[in-house]
Amino acid sequence: MARLLDANRNAKEIEEEMTLRPKRLDEYVGQEDLKNNFRVFIGAALHRQEPLDHVLLYGPPGLGKTTLAYVIAEEMGANIHVVNGPSIEKTGDLASILSMLEPGDILFIDEIHRLPRVVEEVLYGAMEDFKLSIVINRDANSKALNLPLPPFTLVGATTRAGDLSAPLRARFGITEKLNFYTIDEIKKIVKRSARVFNTPIEEEAALEIAKRSRGTPRIANRLFKRVRDFANYNHKDEITLMDANAALKALKVDSIGLDDVDIRYLKTLIERFNGGPVGLEVLANAIGEEIMNLEDVYEPYLLQIGMIDRTPRGRVATVKAFKHLNITHQEKLF
Repeated sequence: MARLLDANRNAKEIEEEMTLRPKRLDEYVGQEDLKNNFRVFIGAALHRQEPLDHVLLYGPPGLGKTTLAYVIAEEMGANIHVVNGPSIEKTGDLASILSMLEPGDILFIDEIHRLPRVVEEVLYGAMEDFKLSIVINRDANSKALNLPLPPFTLVGATTRAGDLSAPLRARFGITEKLNFYTIDEIKKIVKRSARVFNTPIEEEAALEIAKRSRGTPRIANRLFKRVRDFANYNHKDEITLMDANAALKALKVDSIGLDDVDIRYLKTLIERFNGGPVGLEVLANAIGEEIMNLEDVYEPYLLQIGMIDRTPRGRVATVKAFKHLNITHQEKLF
């Protein structure tokens, strides 16, 4: 009987872990202050039997904003509707989405900073008064349409909180920033992913992947999958430290998580522009990368670990960057 109960429990655990996304706050690794706040906000909303106030989540990509939106929906016992900001091009698109909402539903808009201004203005009334007010044009005759909406929660996610207009930002009752994760937190995420994929991993291997994941769960999971590919290719079912090091070397991810784009960024800044200062647009053109990609994906981590500084005159490489690349640093005379 005990063996049968254990088998049932394991089957249930396997079923629950067949996704890399945690479902509840207790399963969500890291962001402890944020989680503690949401326990209060969600618990209070459930106690009052009201929808959660509108939520704005911001921070670098890959830190779990979308995952957190799903967790909030699960904790609230609500349905979630997911849409990408750039896909809402017209007020009619937004009206179609809002008209499908049921009381207590959660609408998650990713990249909310990329909403067109005309769409954003319609969203004001929907958030504040739960009313949809749009103007319909027919043969040069305009007609105002006002429709009541059920109480709902808007969860917006953005990597560029500064690009949101002040009126939109002011309508979010809850604003939380997601920070980079610690190495220990990323290690826990890697080990959880290993369990989900039924691939044993040595402690040292999980730690090595965590060290090179830039404090970002999305990168950690991506690196784990690629390390797993290398191990499986060599007919191994368990990932060892040797497997991890060999795979990460082939992927050109160095000891602190810098990849090929990071290295080209720093080398160009140092060797071509004498360490800066240099404008981001000039630097992006020099290495053939998009400005937004550098600013949103690469620079936050380089700033976090002290490899570059942003100054009014442009980007500057720090002494730490020179040392990491083994390039002699000479003080400039002005």
